[in-house]
Amino acid sequence: MKVKIFQIFDYVLLACVLALVTMGVLFIYSSGINSEGINVSNEYVKQIIWAGIGLILMLATASFDFRKTSRYVPYFYGFLVFILIYTRIFGRYVNGARSWLGFGSFGIQPSEFCKIIFILFLAWYLERSRNEPPTRRFVIATSILLLPMGLILTQPDLGTASVYIPIFLVMCFVAGVPLHYLLLLLGGGMLTIIFTVLPIWQSEIASHSYRIINIFTNDKLRLICILATAAIALIGIIGFVFFRHKYYYWITYIFAIICGALIFSRFGGHALKDYQIKRLIVFLDPYTDAQGAGWNIIQSKIAIGSGGLWGRGFLQGTQSHYRFLPQQSTDFIFSILSEELGFIGGALVFGIYFIIMLRTIFIIRATNNEYGHYIASGILGMFFFHFVVNTGMVMGIMPITGIPLLFLSYGGSSLWTAMICIGLLMSINYRRYDFSESI
Repeated sequence: MKVKIFQIFDYVLLACVLALVTMGVLFIYSSGINSEGINVSNEYVKQIIWAGIGLILMLATASFDFRKTSRYVPYFYGFLVFILIYTRIFGRYVNGARSWLGFGSFGIQPSEFCKIIFILFLAWYLERSRNEPPTRRFVIATSILLLPMGLILTQPDLGTASVYIPIFLVMCFVAGVPLHYLLLLLGGGMLTIIFTVLPIWQSEIASHSYRIINIFTNDKLRLICILATAAIALIGIIGFVFFRHKYYYWITYIFAIICGALIFSRFGGHALKDYQIKRLIVFLDPYTDAQGAGWNIIQSKIAIGSGGLWGRGFLQGTQSHYRFLPQQSTDFIFSILSEELGFIGGALVFGIYFIIMLRTIFIIRATNNEYGHYIASGILGMFFFHFVVNTGMVMGIMPITGIPLLFLSYGGSSLWTAMICIGLLMSINYRRYDFSESI
């Protein structure tokens, strides 16, 4: 099968990416305008350069036979672990996290590119483990997830680490991992987060204290609860072994989740600072800290609301030009767009992302290659999570996690990662009917 350059491109995906990147450059430019109408930032110039390089990376990835990567993926994963450890030790601090490498003004965020390696390696394992027992398969796949995710959490970069979870869940679901295993991980993770943030929620948002929350602030009470839930789970295991009733299975299942959440939330409370935890819950009532953690959400909602139906007009926004919005060219780029283009502009972005998602689903369904099937599924999970969390964050309905809006937000690492992923989708789509081992 000879590669023909003009047949490689999926023109639907290409058009969507170019539209989003163009909009991103325009509103990054707008974010640099000050109250006097003067552009005081060269971020848009850097974004144009990064977009040009990203297009080259996308073309190169689309041209390359994605199946050949399976030969080297285990080595890639080893490099992923090494670079994350190196970044944790020698990386530079940016926005409170040691997650960047670089020299001078040039820097990259390795954890962004590591998403691609993680997707490739997990797809490689899921393809080769199709005949393994489901429990063994789930445990090994979870280990593949927890190693890089744990290293990123130590930076600490909660936002980037959280992206790995939906990638994992979507890929494992598509690979046929039993749903109750995935719900075990998802339920345990969500309960761990809830147990971690409850003490801060009580002290910062709730109007009064609750005795039950003392479990999460008193180590002795926590230990008692851990031992109690572990004992109940053990009784459930014994009951299931002797009586084989589903009743005992679900007792073990539920109390094992609670026990694990109690244990891991103890470490989560120490790994994250109080102000970081507060950022996760302040969206519930941003006015409890209107001048601090709630400031971003309040100003973002004002910007989106003031845009109305048609917006104030390009370069006519006030929230960004008067610098009310922190991180306005990165995390809150959608706020600027909505203020200047209104509901119509926001709906246009939603529509373009919807097309990307639909096109990715088509590629997942159309490909005959199992390895490519899993890769495309992981990319779908990543794109969907980035979009939902970022837009929900700026609208004040989800926690602030520092997750960029792919293709629009300022930043070379996230842009290149997203465009390489689009290149992978094009490579998979181009070779979807080719049954040969490689090209």
